[in-house]
Amino acid sequence: MEQEGLEECGRIKVSAPIVRLGDPITASCIINQSCSHLGPEAQILWKLGAELQPGGRQQRLADGTQESTITLPHLNHSQALLSCCLRWGNSLQILDQAELQAGYPPATPHNLSCAMNLTTSSLICQWEPGPDTHLPTNFTLKSFKSRRGCQTQEDPITNCVPENGQSRCSIPRKHLQLYQNMSIWVQVENALGTSVSPQLCLVPMDVVKLEPPTLWALDPKTEVVPLQPGCLRLRWEPWKPGLYIEQKCELRHQPQLGETSWALVGPLPSRTLQHELCGLLPSTAYALQMRCTRWPLPGLWSNWSPSLELTTAQRAPIVRMDTWWRQRQLDPRTVDVQLFWKPTPLEEDSGQIQGYLVSWRPSGQAEAVPPLCNTTELNCTFHLPSEAREVVLKAYNTAGTSRPTPVVFLESRGPPLGRLHTMARDPHSLWVGWEPPNPQPRGYVIEWGLGPPSPSGSHQTWRMEHNGSIAGTLLQENIRPFQLYAITVTPLYQDTKGPSQLIYAYSQETAPSRAPELHLKHIGKTWAKLEWVPEAPELGKSPLTHYTIFWTNAQDQSFSTVLNASSHDFVLHGLEPASLYHVHLMAASRAGATNSTSLTLMTLALEESELHTLLGLFGLLLLFICLCGAVRLCCRPSRKNALWPSVPDPAHSSLGSWVPTIMAEETFQLPSLCDASMPPITKITVLEEEEKKPGPWESSDSSGTCGLPTLVQAYVLQGDPKAASTPPEPQSGTSNQVLYGQVLGSPTSPGPGHYLRCDSTQPLLGGLTPSPKCYENLWFQTSPLGTSEPLVPNQEDDCVFGPLLDFPLLQGLRINGVEGLGGF
Repeated sequence: MEQEGLEECGRIKVSAPIVRLGDPITASCIINQSCSHLGPEAQILWKLGAELQPGGRQQRLADGTQESTITLPHLNHSQALLSCCLRWGNSLQILDQAELQAGYPPATPHNLSCAMNLTTSSLICQWEPGPDTHLPTNFTLKSFKSRRGCQTQEDPITNCVPENGQSRCSIPRKHLQLYQNMSIWVQVENALGTSVSPQLCLVPMDVVKLEPPTLWALDPKTEVVPLQPGCLRLRWEPWKPGLYIEQKCELRHQPQLGETSWALVGPLPSRTLQHELCGLLPSTAYALQMRCTRWPLPGLWSNWSPSLELTTAQRAPIVRMDTWWRQRQLDPRTVDVQLFWKPTPLEEDSGQIQGYLVSWRPSGQAEAVPPLCNTTELNCTFHLPSEAREVVLKAYNTAGTSRPTPVVFLESRGPPLGRLHTMARDPHSLWVGWEPPNPQPRGYVIEWGLGPPSPSGSHQTWRMEHNGSIAGTLLQENIRPFQLYAITVTPLYQDTKGPSQLIYAYSQETAPSRAPELHLKHIGKTWAKLEWVPEAPELGKSPLTHYTIFWTNAQDQSFSTVLNASSHDFVLHGLEPASLYHVHLMAASRAGATNSTSLTLMTLALEESELHTLLGLFGLLLLFICLCGAVRLCCRPSRKNALWPSVPDPAHSSLGSWVPTIMAEETFQLPSLCDASMPPITKITVLEEEEKKPGPWESSDSSGTCGLPTLVQAYVLQGDPKAASTPPEPQSGTSNQVLYGQVLGSPTSPGPGHYLRCDSTQPLLGGLTPSPKCYENLWFQTSPLGTSEPLVPNQEDDCVFGPLLDFPLLQGLRINGVEGLGGF
């Protein structure tokens, strides 16, 4: 109830319900004041079909109603529904709708024509209505009777309304005056306008249109004179209602094959009812049609009759026969002949060939001899006596035979061709060239077909060149790529022929069909000799350019080398003993390459003696490397003192006057090697060494001697270790001086002083000369077991070592492991 009340609230008004397609249209929607469902801010919307249309202008009128107006600038729909809507909740509620239509005014009909149909006794008129208007359009055929060339209108004739969608209408006989003028036109109208076709003035009987006749072929049994080649005979039956009407007819014909246009023949008198048509192509199928009209009275041409198909008479073939043959002696009295021929038409309508006849008449025999061949093929094989030199070839059809073509079996006594050569132009053609002989031939015969291994003579193609001056020809028939062709050229002379020349060729060459097979000839531990037998040259193919040999080891490492085409063996070097190898050979030509089958070989293993020799050599090499490393290690200056220290020579150095700064933290406190009552050192004496042999330990006082152990040697520098002094100069005349010693004693001691000296003959600052034996190391001595032992003072000795740290060098040393020195 609420929706129905809302739909009664508004109404639409449009400027025009039907407009021209593309014209603007204006519409308004008015909502009554009494509509209680609308609020003061209710919005009116417009929809054309299913699309919202912007541009609506809404206002409140003085009487309290609301009005919305919209203008659609272009109505491009032939039919649409315009809706006035109101937003109601979440949806649009339609208040009112109007149907809009758009189209075009009707176009003027044209090509109005009328014909009197004697079968139905009605006047049938038809026209072309023009383009679609997109609107309901009415067509009406109007007419009236008139006089004086349709200038005055007398009696109107009932309008003729065609059926829907048709552009033709029939006026029945009862509304017609057959021999009186009529004015006829077509009127078209729709909502946007009306149009009228031009008026047609006619007399119904002047536009009579007869039905076409029916065509028939003449029965061959009734023909007295046979048809000439290129002629046809036909007959027709007129339309029965028009038997008593004078008529004239036209005939047209067209070959069924091809795109030739129709050829018109006429006029033909209708009373004869038959006609012979000549000048056509012999043995050709034609389509024929006929139409008729009233004559001499005015009338319209009937439609063309259904087609009649006839074939013209044949003529005997007019052809030239090119012939070629092959002969093979079966026995001394019989020859096997294979004859080939090709017909060449001499005229455009040379006649259809239905078959060929090959005949031979022995000399002196008058009666007819059965033909050797009667075939539809272009070749024939037959046997002849050895003395037969000629046969006759004819082409025939139902009209007769062609002129006989003599085939003379020429003997090969002429000069041969010069150099025969070929060249591929593309994959489907081959150029064959030659040097013309002297004298010039009258022509050439070129034969080509698949070469070996195809059977000889299979699928042979041949051609005759009648120009003897040419030096080559292009073969394009039955040429395919990657096929070997055998091409033969034979020169033809007036009464003889020359010997045939043969050549093999490819239009597109392939790679060699196979590569030579590898054979192992000799093999060693690191080498292998391979050999192969080159393949024979292939017919028609370019020669090999090179070989490539490939070998791969067990680790899939590949190696290769290229050899020239004349090679037939190769030695593989650098192989590993007892290793497996795969070898194959690739043969290459200008057209491609082909691989041989793979050869697997294994090199010989090393013998046991050779293995021992190699291991020995390897061991010697390793030993030599170790010795070189040891020598290098020993000879390095930084490593020398690790084995034996270089004892400094105080006499030849400034160490005697060098006193390092004694740092508090660097002073070593070592336990004394002597007793507590040992007197301090008071004096250093320089002693000279005896000639060659060192002297015994002596004292500066005869009353006191002290023996030192042989494993101990102390080095004592000249002067006070805490005061700088000038080193003593070496004495002249002696080369071996002992410039070091140890003196024990004290000026406060009542006892005599003691001194020590060493028996060394080696300068302390010498080079890498042999070191002293028993005193080569101050602190350690090699034990009998080969281990180094710290030197411990002997309790049996009469004297004890003084403080060794009075020497300047010893003051600069950091001594570790003091506990191992015992009482030192």
